[in-house]
Amino acid sequence: QVQLVESGGGLVQAGGSLRLSCSVSGRIFSINDMAWYRQAPGKQRELVATITSGGSTNYADSVKGRFTASRDNPKNMLYLQMKSLKPEDTGVYFCKADTGWGGHEYVSWGQGTQVTVSS
Repeated sequence: QVQLVESGGGLVQAGGSLRLSCSVSGRIFSINDMAWYRQAPGKQRELVATITSGGSTNYADSVKGRFTASRDNPKNMLYLQMKSLKPEDTGVYFCKADTGWGGHEYVSWGQGTQVTVSS
């Protein structure tokens, strides 16, 4: 099994910054693509950012230029640096990891961390 644990969420004023972290542990031979998603109240979960094992990133248009995803492969960590936060960034942020073990691939999710941006 693979466990993902997010941390770093909280309450911040508009214009502020937060850095989310996601640790990956368990039966892991490789960690391939990783991603951040978020879900606002009453809305569907949406993709925020993706990052490949080589560090290539893609972002939702709504966060481009404000959010930066990164990862530390030796430490099995994923990060999301969020700047110039807006109230519409409020939501539960989830990390997702595609991992390999024993010739199989697995998709795992964290439990989420709450981000609240006040106006």
